[in-house]
Amino acid sequence: MSAKWEKKGATQGTLTFELSTDQVKEGLDRAFNKNKKNISLPGFRKGKVSRHIFDEMYGEEALYQDALNIMLPQVYSDALKETKIEPVAQPSVNVKSLDKGKPWVLEANVTVKPDVKLGAYKGLKVLKQNTRVYKKDVDESIDRKRKSQAELVLKKDKPAAKGDTVVIDFDGYVDGKPFEGGKANNYSLELGSNSFIPGFEDQLIGHKAGDHVDVKVTFPKNYQAKKLQNKEATFKVTVHEIKEKQLPKLDDEFAKDVDEDVDSLDELKDKTKKQLKEQKETKAKNTVEDEAINAAVDNAEVKEIPKPMVDQDVQRQMDQYLANMQQQGINASTYFKLTGTTQADLKKQFQDGASRRVKTNLVLEAIVKDANIKPTDKEMNDEVKNLAKQYGMKESAVKGALTDDMLKHDISIQKAVKLVTDNAKQVPKSQLKSSKSTSKTSKSSK
Repeated sequence: MSAKWEKKGATQGTLTFELSTDQVKEGLDRAFNKNKKNISLPGFRKGKVSRHIFDEMYGEEALYQDALNIMLPQVYSDALKETKIEPVAQPSVNVKSLDKGKPWVLEANVTVKPDVKLGAYKGLKVLKQNTRVYKKDVDESIDRKRKSQAELVLKKDKPAAKGDTVVIDFDGYVDGKPFEGGKANNYSLELGSNSFIPGFEDQLIGHKAGDHVDVKVTFPKNYQAKKLQNKEATFKVTVHEIKEKQLPKLDDEFAKDVDEDVDSLDELKDKTKKQLKEQKETKAKNTVEDEAINAAVDNAEVKEIPKPMVDQDVQRQMDQYLANMQQQGINASTYFKLTGTTQADLKKQFQDGASRRVKTNLVLEAIVKDANIKPTDKEMNDEVKNLAKQYGMKESAVKGALTDDMLKHDISIQKAVKLVTDNAKQVPKSQLKSSKSTSKTSKSSK
């Protein structure tokens, strides 16, 4: 096959390629066989006309368009392999010549991935992460467990305080008239939970059971009920009961109540410390990874990111997001109804940062090539097993859903991320600032 690629910009170019005479003949034969069942000529049963008679009556040119449609996908694919270009969108194909008895010449306007000029991606300086677990971290974690085990006990002859739960009746009025949803009886409200209109809960602090309170508030301008937005309202509130949280005693019994795998408070503290350590190390690892990859991307140069790549990223993000909603039992139409948004709103949400995501992926692919990263057979098999376990699928189903090229790409990207992260150097904030300052000076002097 003869194929020629001529680049005409950062991401545009013209691919000229041919269908050989043998390929043209194959295409014409397949086009005739596809259509002959519908051909009816005097003296012939429908579908029984010969190719020779058809060519005499209509000319083989009548089959050109079908033949081209049949052969084009494979021939175009072969041309891409021969020229080693990577298109990022469907091409615009034009016919240069369909001369009888000669190779057919086609020309495709193709959008390709841009070239990436890598900067430094090894030994990048990132902020040193503190993974030390302090005593106060353990105490705060256990205190949260205590609060989760707290009991509400009746508070007698004492005013309500922040954190208490009040049992109230309330009746709301706007412009002197009651409004829908503004009334309830025996409603339990935790003061300080910020679950009511701003200012409502604060006005109940200091009151006792039996008090009648006029609570005056203004509905937020973005309140869900549009009729109430920015409206002043008065709620007539009756306080029936006040309950305060009673924390369990901090002892071995409490420890065993919150964690059946421990026998004492000391064991609970040790286990909590270990869990917090693991959480901090995971968070630190993710932070280092993000900072290192961002630095590698900042150091790389990509002159132009094709719009189709950005559009594809946005659509991929939207599809993934809605698929996650579907797994939670919320289909797309229900999601948009519940959130009061549209597909256009969701698209706009994911358009922010799309160019950066595309550039990041391009840089990682360039690192894969530069570092000659190639997944091993074991890594491929392990990835299939991991995906099968993650999605509850059979390994054969995973292999059927993903091609080897897709698996190799994903594993290679993961290895590129690990390469950049493992080679990053964690330094104090002072060194990081001086490093960035030096980098800016260096760039500006070039």
